[in-house]
Amino acid sequence: MGQNQKKRNKSDFDNFLEEEFSGQQEEILKIKEEQYRKIFNKSPSGIKILDSQGNILKANESLCEITGYEKEELEGSNIFDILVPLEIEEEARENIKRILAGVDLSMTVKNRRKNGEAVHVHLSETRITLSDGSVGVLSMCVDISELKEKEKELKYLSYHDGLTGLYNRYYVEAEMERLDTKRQLPISVIMLDINGLKLVNDTYGHDKGDKLLIKVADIIRDNIRQEDIVARWAGDEFVIILPQTDKQRAQEICQRIDKACEEADFNSIPISLGMGSATKTVIDQDIFNMLNKADSDMYKDKLAKRRSAKHRLLRNLLNTLVAKSNETKGHAVRMTELAHRLGEEIGLNREQLKNLSMLATLHDIGKVTIPEEILTKPGRLSEDERKIVNEHPEKGYRIVASIDEYSHIAKYILHHHEKWDGSGYPEGLQGEDIPLLSRIITVVDAYDVMTGGRPYQKAKNREETLEELKKCAGSQLDPELVKVFVRLIEESEI
Repeated sequence: MGQNQKKRNKSDFDNFLEEEFSGQQEEILKIKEEQYRKIFNKSPSGIKILDSQGNILKANESLCEITGYEKEELEGSNIFDILVPLEIEEEARENIKRILAGVDLSMTVKNRRKNGEAVHVHLSETRITLSDGSVGVLSMCVDISELKEKEKELKYLSYHDGLTGLYNRYYVEAEMERLDTKRQLPISVIMLDINGLKLVNDTYGHDKGDKLLIKVADIIRDNIRQEDIVARWAGDEFVIILPQTDKQRAQEICQRIDKACEEADFNSIPISLGMGSATKTVIDQDIFNMLNKADSDMYKDKLAKRRSAKHRLLRNLLNTLVAKSNETKGHAVRMTELAHRLGEEIGLNREQLKNLSMLATLHDIGKVTIPEEILTKPGRLSEDERKIVNEHPEKGYRIVASIDEYSHIAKYILHHHEKWDGSGYPEGLQGEDIPLLSRIITVVDAYDVMTGGRPYQKAKNREETLEELKKCAGSQLDPELVKVFVRLIEESEI
């Protein structure tokens, strides 16, 4: 074969290879292009391709979901017209310049949705070469609005009290250090404490106590200035920080809060606060010592008000009991008279008679915690309802035990439903183990209930009642007390 023939054959073979290889490359490029197109369109991240001026050349489906725009609305638009808020436009233009210069950027920014709402996105952006040979920006974003909301919520919770919505102790301590400057002088501190919160909790339950805390928080918030800082300090305590406020102004705010508490309507429960204030006037004073001084003044004020506050609450409880049950004022008056007569007859001393009178008035105070529909139910109580009713001696005990002037009669209230034979409640005491005053009240109460009647029990006349008492002597009632009481009733005009 000649040399020219060889060259011709080689050339044909080379052409064949080039054509074959070129075809394969074209096929590979088509496959890759299709893959990239799918990745671009179906990526969970929002992707857009920008030119050097911020015009959107291409946008994917996820970007449409994030922004609220249709693809046709995005492509051909400029990011500064539809996505970038005015307040960060200058920064965004500088970022494009940096990216085009070869700097990859990753940042969190706030963009705009079509409806005008803000959307927080995390951006990752890099330089790319466009099809016409110019440089542009490949921008990928992820919607982190939900994450930002959770972050905001966590930050809120870290600085706020979960119940009242006020700031918490951690926040106030930090603010006290921040505000402790000469420019803020004089700076005043007010400490406040709810009088009788434990009594409210014991009487009405902790849910009512929580609502009282919220009510007090609202009262305080409504009676301070916008620049003042109020926080729930701990339990039933609150603190107010008043920058640039002298002692007189701080005391005026205390008086305003005090008056608002007196006028507040909280289900007939009186609201009373112990309050104390202190003022830092020179920079050398320790602001936390002012807090301690305000706390000390608050405690003195609390002691001065506590008796009055608890008396008001106790009076309201008695009025509530009258309103929601058959425990009328007449019943209390008769109980006091009968108990006093029986006490004198058996030789009680003056102090015992005084305690007996208090007991006659307060023995059923625990019933205030029982739902009205149970207290006034005309028919037989269910087992669960009976259980609730039987808790009233313990509830009454806790109420009265929390009031210093009456705490010494709390044990008599606890045991006024014990029975002589040990079948009573709450502790099943028997015979003379039951306190004497409790035994007296049990006899007197039985007489007045039977003669007065109840929704579940028709009233008896005096003779029928005395016979019933005699039958119960030795089982439910102290037999000696019954004997004396029956004689007392028969010989008197009671």
